[in-house]
Amino acid sequence: MIINYHTHTVRCGHASHAPDAAYVEAALETGIRELGFADHVPYPFEDVHFSGCRMRCAELPDYMASLTALKEEYKGRVDIHIGFEAEYYPDYFDKLLDMLAPWPCEYLILGQHFLNNEMGEPYNGGATDSVERLRLYGDQCKRAMATGRFSYFAHPDLLNFTGDETAYREVARDLCRAAKDFGMPLEFNLLGFIDRRPYPRRVFWEEVSAVGNEVILGWDAHSPNWMKQPEREAEARAYLSFLGLTPLDALALRDPLWDRK
Repeated sequence: MIINYHTHTVRCGHASHAPDAAYVEAALETGIRELGFADHVPYPFEDVHFSGCRMRCAELPDYMASLTALKEEYKGRVDIHIGFEAEYYPDYFDKLLDMLAPWPCEYLILGQHFLNNEMGEPYNGGATDSVERLRLYGDQCKRAMATGRFSYFAHPDLLNFTGDETAYREVARDLCRAAKDFGMPLEFNLLGFIDRRPYPRRVFWEEVSAVGNEVILGWDAHSPNWMKQPEREAEARAYLSFLGLTPLDALALRDPLWDRK
């Protein structure tokens, strides 16, 4: 694996306390030559809401300074990219882009962990048999892709739907078709695969294969050592190959702030 754009840092509050440089050293050790940091974005919510699953807005300068320095220090050895994993929250998305505009943010990946605007919503990884929530997830993710701000879609099968499979396949197929129309690669998430989470979900990836989407592997690394599992990467590639899918070895990043510079 020579690329990974899904790397977190201690700032999100649920990752290893390892320094940022440890992730770069791990990437070099495992043959990764293009490493993207995409920690959970510090959404500018109102003061009444605290999100415990992402860095705080006050940590943004340190994140940028640290990664900018590493980008220069490791130049010629590994290409480091600075980005974020972000949800699409309609009421706050423009505020987020405005907040990021002064900084050297190179890309965003879509990771829709909550619906609507997060506040008062359950985590999408929790089990639900609600077809209404399933369809809302599909609609909100399509709206996110339509913004043109995201480079790819992380763990697109995160929503843990436990209801009727026919309804699930219908929404999954629609989501895959939209991703293909928007030129949005779908991430096969290695954290979920190795950890045996409800995602990646086989029926979803059968729809990916049927639609013919571009696919990318993402370590979703919350510790440096997580990327040091070549045998598990090989298992994931074999899984995808069985479904007729071959992951990308390169990705053209989309500038999410093109109109704010």
